[in-house]
Amino acid sequence: MIERLKVASQYILPKRGLTAFAGRIARAEQGALTTRLIRWFVGKYLVDMSEAENPDIASYSSFNAFFTRPLKAGARPITTADFACPVDGAISQLGAIDNHRIFQAKGHSFTTTELLGGDAALAETFRNGSFANLYLSPRDYHRLHMPCDGRLVRMTYVPGSLFSVNPTTARGVPNLFARNERVVCVFESLEHGPFVMVLVGATIVGSMATVWHGIVKPKPADKIVQWTYADQNITLEKGEEMGRFLLGSTIVMLFRQDTIAFSDDWAAERAVRLGETMGDRPGS
Repeated sequence: MIERLKVASQYILPKRGLTAFAGRIARAEQGALTTRLIRWFVGKYLVDMSEAENPDIASYSSFNAFFTRPLKAGARPITTADFACPVDGAISQLGAIDNHRIFQAKGHSFTTTELLGGDAALAETFRNGSFANLYLSPRDYHRLHMPCDGRLVRMTYVPGSLFSVNPTTARGVPNLFARNERVVCVFESLEHGPFVMVLVGATIVGSMATVWHGIVKPKPADKIVQWTYADQNITLEKGEEMGRFLLGSTIVMLFRQDTIAFSDDWAAERAVRLGETMGDRPGS
């Protein structure tokens, strides 16, 4: 009953207003007040500042600067396997794409076409492929990295709602990841073929950003907008930073059929860390 009430409340909350307000607070540089907010957050969510390149809470000028803090060198070694985990977080779901359907939670699924903003041609590439949906909680490191080498082909902003993406909401809101605001990044790997990384927005998530574009927030923000990079050589290596969330959210990855065999110990709800082995090519 409590879980149903939490989900139901999200349909009536002013999600965009709350997110805009949170964004203003996160950007503000308020000296001692900012430090107090960061210190409260670190205590509430048990953030391990010893892993940060800069562990001094008082030195961060804004909450955003703290939240997107880099890790110190060597904190996340990158696996030599074919595919590396791109984030710190937890596995929401993963596995095979059933024709075009992606499993969200018991009783809920969504299609690759819906996730990709209606791009049926791109969705067809991943028919019967594989997906991994990774959730980043507030305490996690919030920079996103590459699971394998890849050249950027295009990026699409898809407008949508801003439901929370925590496990409770994933169990209760149909089509959650295909109805929230998101940024679809399409890559081509010489070794593994095309793959997609979808950055999914959420309540309180002020913005999503990529290393090649910065904050992705076109105006007006109610239409699908696409950028193509075919004439540019934007190539990122496995483990290299590709983007960041300015507050916690989810990333969904799509791979073609017979491209990845996920590690045996990867299962729903398991905690994961950037750089660990996500999988290998079948037969490797």
